[in-house]
Amino acid sequence: MGADVDIRTIEQTYRRYARIYDFCFGAVFQPGRKAIVDRMACSPGERILEVGVGTGLSLPLYPEDVSITGIDISRDMLDKAEARKKRWGLNNVIQLTQMDAEDMEFDDDSFDKVVAMYVASVVPYPERLVDEMRRVCKPDGQIIFVNHFHSRNPLVGRIESLLAPLSKQLGFRPDFSLERFIGETGLDAMAMHPVNLFNFCTMLEARNNKPFSSRGDLPILAGR
Repeated sequence: MGADVDIRTIEQTYRRYARIYDFCFGAVFQPGRKAIVDRMACSPGERILEVGVGTGLSLPLYPEDVSITGIDISRDMLDKAEARKKRWGLNNVIQLTQMDAEDMEFDDDSFDKVVAMYVASVVPYPERLVDEMRRVCKPDGQIIFVNHFHSRNPLVGRIESLLAPLSKQLGFRPDFSLERFIGETGLDAMAMHPVNLFNFCTMLEARNNKPFSSRGDLPILAGR
C-alpha cells in the first residue's frame, strides 16, 4: 500500500493545514470522531492512545476518568492540540507528543485501546502503522480506525482514482482501498459502520488478537 506519500511531505502538508484544519475538517468529520469515542465505551482508569491526534478535535469527547495520550508527526498540529487542552482544561490528556506512528517509542502492551482517526490513508506504510498499533495495545485490546476509503460510487471513485497521482501534494491517498487495507494488514474486523455526512467515512473496529509482523518485513524509510 505504500509509499506514495512520505514523512517529510506529510509534515510539510500538515504545517500548511494546521491554520485551517479545524475550519475545513472540524465540524464535517466530528460525527465520526464522536462515533468512535462512543464505540470505545471507555472504562474508568483505561489508558487510551490516539494516533494522529492532530489539532485535538476529539480530545474533549473522551470521558474524564480515562488517561489520553496523543501523538502526531506534525508539531504545528500538536501546538493546536496543546492549546485546546489548556482551553478546555483537559487534565485527563496526559501526553501530546511528536512521534512517528510507524515507529512508536512506547513499550509493548502500553494501552488498553488504540485509535487512529483519519490517519490510515496518510501514513507512508499502513501495514507498519497497524503493526505498531498492535504492538503497543494490550492483548485483546480494542483497535479502531475511522477513515475515508475509495468510494464505491462509480463517479466519485473515478475522480478519486484520477487524483491518486497527486497523493504527495495532497498529503493522503484519495483512492485508499478498504478491502486492501484489511487484507494486507490482517485486521480481523469485528464491526464496520459508515459515519459522517453521506456516509463518507467508515469506522472499523478490531480486536488485538493477532501477532504483529516483524518490522524487517517492510521497507526501511530513508532517513529514519
